[in-house]
Amino acid sequence: MKQQRPATIANGRLVTPDGLREGTLRLVDGMIDAIDASAQDGDETIDANGALVAPGLVDLGVFAIDKPAFHFGGITRAALMPDQSPPLDLPSRVSYIAKSGKPDFWVHPLAAATRGLDGCEIAELGLMREAGARGVATGRRWIADSGVMLRLLQYSAMLDLVVVAHAEDTALVGSAVATAGEIATRRGLPSAPVQAEALALARDIALAEMARARIHFRQVTTRAGLALVREAKARGVQVTCGVTPAHFMLSDLATVDFRTFARLSPPLRSEEDREAVREAIADGTIDVIASGHDPRGPEDKRLPFSDAEPGMAGAETLLAMTLSLVRDDVIDLPRAFDLVARRPAEILGVPAGVLKPGLEADIAIVDPERPWVIQSAKMEASAGNTPFDSQPTQGRVTRLFKGGVAIKR
Repeated sequence: MKQQRPATIANGRLVTPDGLREGTLRLVDGMIDAIDASAQDGDETIDANGALVAPGLVDLGVFAIDKPAFHFGGITRAALMPDQSPPLDLPSRVSYIAKSGKPDFWVHPLAAATRGLDGCEIAELGLMREAGARGVATGRRWIADSGVMLRLLQYSAMLDLVVVAHAEDTALVGSAVATAGEIATRRGLPSAPVQAEALALARDIALAEMARARIHFRQVTTRAGLALVREAKARGVQVTCGVTPAHFMLSDLATVDFRTFARLSPPLRSEEDREAVREAIADGTIDVIASGHDPRGPEDKRLPFSDAEPGMAGAETLLAMTLSLVRDDVIDLPRAFDLVARRPAEILGVPAGVLKPGLEADIAIVDPERPWVIQSAKMEASAGNTPFDSQPTQGRVTRLFKGGVAIKR
């Protein structure tokens, strides 16, 4: 897939590192050639009709590659978690995944931190890095052995690989499916205290500080956990963190009817924690909003709440939910695209996520006001397990370009 001729996107509002601005964008040979350049003879001219012209989204930490859903949501790159079957714990598997989405989608595999993701024996990280891994991930689990985690962080620091960690103390979580509190008690659901997150974060932050390693917590969802990240950043620890829209849009009240689309990992938290997540997005403590895309069919979801698998189909709703923070005056538009494009690309070390000459022309044209209703039965994903089913929302990608080539959607 190669851009056949230069193109100029005109009459748009460019989302740039310096803010929102009126302007044009010229794309040549699959790259961003210039900002505010005039169209030249032979250029294809694309009229944005006043819409936003933004970088393609970079989704950090998905569990499945679901290209129709990603294209619908304006996502042009995704970092795939190692929790696959088989897990991404061998260079050959990483190499295969790194090539799997091309040419119209780029997959950045995250190497399994340990063999079989069992938390015991560190995998061949150097070889997997050469095979295309953009980071190392512990998967859905916390590595309970502090010695193994420290060695993992030290090894990753030597290789300049970010460690993507899950932050829940396994011994406290056990088989819990909900957050301890009034809702879980009234519904009789196995639950774990919110302190399970803070304890995991405190240990891993301390170890990352010792190893001088980069660590990214895929989801931080509690007030106590976010305070630990905020404090670590203030003293110079190389720590970043993310969250999915479910944890700033919903609280554990969404589980009162046992609807398994709200069965997530980590589980939904209290209203107080939901507000803390929004505050952390506003003040910059949270670096990334990711979809956590994990489509699950009826065989995994049409079960009693405690037996259902966690996960949500999030790719199609990622942008709309993030734009809701703009409408609520939590953040502005440039910050929204920092969260879903620029910062995830920086953490992964990929040249994307920003409108800048010399970078690949992954471009989304977005109508931020376009209304639509999320309908699980009509989603492009391989399964429609969204906790936002039937919710009205705003913000849609109207056109998408990968390497300067329009993606059919």
